[in-house]
Amino acid sequence: MSTVPPASPHAPAPVAVAPVKRVAPEAPMRDVMGGDARWEIPCLDHGFVALVDCMPRLVPEGKTGDFAIVQAARVSYGQGTKQVSEDRGLVRYLMRHRHSTPFEMVEFKFHIAMPIFVARQWIRHRTANVNEYSARYSIVPDRFYRPDVESVRKQSKSNRQGGDEPIEAGTAEEFLGLLERAEAHYKEYLALTEKGVARELARAALPVSVYTEWYWKCDLHNIYHFLSLRMDPHAQLEIQVFARAMYELMKPIVPVSCEAFEDYRLDAMHLTKLEIEAVRSGKPLATENKREVAEWEAKRARLGM
Repeated sequence: MSTVPPASPHAPAPVAVAPVKRVAPEAPMRDVMGGDARWEIPCLDHGFVALVDCMPRLVPEGKTGDFAIVQAARVSYGQGTKQVSEDRGLVRYLMRHRHSTPFEMVEFKFHIAMPIFVARQWIRHRTANVNEYSARYSIVPDRFYRPDVESVRKQSKSNRQGGDEPIEAGTAEEFLGLLERAEAHYKEYLALTEKGVARELARAALPVSVYTEWYWKCDLHNIYHFLSLRMDPHAQLEIQVFARAMYELMKPIVPVSCEAFEDYRLDAMHLTKLEIEAVRSGKPLATENKREVAEWEAKRARLGM
């Protein structure tokens, strides 16, 4: 017969927890998504970006999700003492001066379906919480990305990792034929899994044009970093489509910070020390690096210099 050993005389006493205090809102609250379960935008041929939740979900009447940004920034003074116009000024100040923590108080959760090659670029942004569809546990759905002829791009001569202008139609059709043949392996993949081949191994036969899905949750500060890179015209066209859809879903919820993001980051320009010296002196950029010179010339053109 087992016995419970006596409690040690040196064991700490249990910590008492006070009762929960429930506090009603000071003013009526509203759901920033209007009570909807999700907002969804289709992307490419079979993909989508869907906003399924956000924080804050409830905000005081007359305010937007930007409320949580100014609430965090003014934590030392309490909230509710400023007007909406002053809130806008503060949000713009925080964005302009690269204060990140207040923007981390807002979060968005998305459900996204995209080709695997897009997902592999996306996952490089390691600041999000991600849970992806598992081809080890489940059969991959029969969904493959196939661009139209006009979207088949020629390899860029100036950008090793990208394409720019459309390639001639004959070559584009040839490439689409290659994709069609790659997709044909799906029937064999399905048949072999039905014969008992492990799903975790059978998936190796599928091309990266097949679609995957995930839930992706991230704070606003890091979403803006993602968008500043993936909405850039130099980003791959396919991931730009998803990034722009994500941004459209966010804008009604945090319109003030999105406006500041456009003004101070997305449509702004960073000048290096060498570029500032070139502006001051009127002389060529003090470098022989061809890429730096090309980037400076692009900025000059944008500035009308």
